[in-house]
Amino acid sequence: MSNTKYIFVTGGVLSSLGKGISSSSLATLLKQSGYKVNILKIDPYINIDPGTMSPLEHGEVFVTADGAETDLDIGHYERFLNTSLSKGNNFTTGQVYLSVIENERKGNYLGKTIQVVPHIVDEIKSRIKAVGKGYDFLVIELGGTVGDIEGLPFLEAMRQLKHELPNTQVLSIHVTLIPLIRAAGELKTKPTQHSVQELRRIGITPQIIIARSEKPLSKDLKKKLAMSCDVADDSVIEALDAKSIYQCPLNFLKEGILTPIARHFAIAPIKPDVSEWDMLVKKIISPKDEITIAFVGKYLHLKESYKSLTEALIHAGANIDTRVCIKWIDSEALEHTQGAELGDVDGILIPGGFGSRGIGGKILAIRYAREHKVPFLGICLGMQLSIIEFARNVLGIEKADSTEFAPDTSHPFIYLIEDFIDQCGKSQVRTIKSPMGGTMRLGEYECVLRPQSKIAAAYNHAKVVKERHRHRYEANPAYRSLLEENGMQISGESKSGLIEAIELEKHPFFIGVQFHPEFTSRLQAPNPIILAFVKKILESKGATQKSR
Repeated sequence: MSNTKYIFVTGGVLSSLGKGISSSSLATLLKQSGYKVNILKIDPYINIDPGTMSPLEHGEVFVTADGAETDLDIGHYERFLNTSLSKGNNFTTGQVYLSVIENERKGNYLGKTIQVVPHIVDEIKSRIKAVGKGYDFLVIELGGTVGDIEGLPFLEAMRQLKHELPNTQVLSIHVTLIPLIRAAGELKTKPTQHSVQELRRIGITPQIIIARSEKPLSKDLKKKLAMSCDVADDSVIEALDAKSIYQCPLNFLKEGILTPIARHFAIAPIKPDVSEWDMLVKKIISPKDEITIAFVGKYLHLKESYKSLTEALIHAGANIDTRVCIKWIDSEALEHTQGAELGDVDGILIPGGFGSRGIGGKILAIRYAREHKVPFLGICLGMQLSIIEFARNVLGIEKADSTEFAPDTSHPFIYLIEDFIDQCGKSQVRTIKSPMGGTMRLGEYECVLRPQSKIAAAYNHAKVVKERHRHRYEANPAYRSLLEENGMQISGESKSGLIEAIELEKHPFFIGVQFHPEFTSRLQAPNPIILAFVKKILESKGATQKSR
């Protein structure tokens, strides 16, 4: 029998309480204590994955190295644990039902009636055990809240695992809200009591309560919670709003969350080494320097759409003791103001995206960065638009465009990946066919860097790096010579000849990358190109201040 210890994290009262950060924080403390830890997110929605869901509906789609489109919490897990996860670390109701239905069609159930119990629940348990195999701990976050009808099969799988495994191998943690009634000035425990009662009705008794609250919990209130929820007095963990999400593991440690965990699993006291983590958090909260970056995007009313990128900027800033302030600029609005908002920023960043909305504003921002020598980083669509802007305003090709926005353009500087495949042969490019019918580059690919380039210097003069992709359109290599003859250097490419990175020769820092460097950024290991971008901004700002 496996000795893996399973820690289930559920949520109650309402969503968005921070189950993902709680799970990440706990897993981080266990890993920093020398244990081998894995982590899993279960999403109760019926979609196979979030790949075809709107950013407005779901937030960011996080891409793993093996090309899985996953929940954004997987990004938190990777950033906290400083590791790379795979498609096995996230599964949905849709994936579970699809697997069971496919097995039924193959006759694998020998003609039996297929039911939620046992077949769906058995599939869930099988997936959980597979992810936990070979690890000391597996932290499992169940999406949604207790009481959601779509989460019931997962809770039943959790209940059954508790019976199938020894008591010292399964632990339940419940994250809940202690609301503050401002008129009365009181914190209320009743919603938590009802949430825990619902869990117990299902057959699950949590051993630890993580209590989200706006103000500290008194000893009496903690004692009341412990009594009403049937947990030990030291198992009510206060979770106040933190100045940084990376402060949460340290706060949990101070609250003593590892004591009841060690006691339940009957293991020696858990003692993590968080010295490096603590140092970085202090630099996030009280940095020495500060810079401002213009973040020119089109999903600004839902900033979760850019979660990995904003976190990557925090990582880079922490590692050079600098606060990175983001000035959010709506790319559609920028078209009407002619770039007036860009005059007071230290750097400009154009993120990835899909569709033609707001493209004019992004191109305007790119031109501003190029002409005013402002440090610039373009990611995915940002790189593609950098090429289009250069073609239009430097090469004088007014109709330079992308077939994404102008399918019949006479100058397709950006075109579909299928067009490249037709030119070089399918064997040259590894792609994934999306459910919507289009071909995408998803997951990790190698990029060969040009020696002596700025991007090569950022990656410590590496010859080849691996970064993750999520896109359908590519820079057209037919225009490569024309671009390079006029000052735009192709500084990174795939082994099959796809353009992966560009930079301007006569600019202090103007780089575009086709990949998404933010997906591999960690607090303890910031992505090299994003770190180089932030460093250059700080250097340029310092030089400007000295010249005054």
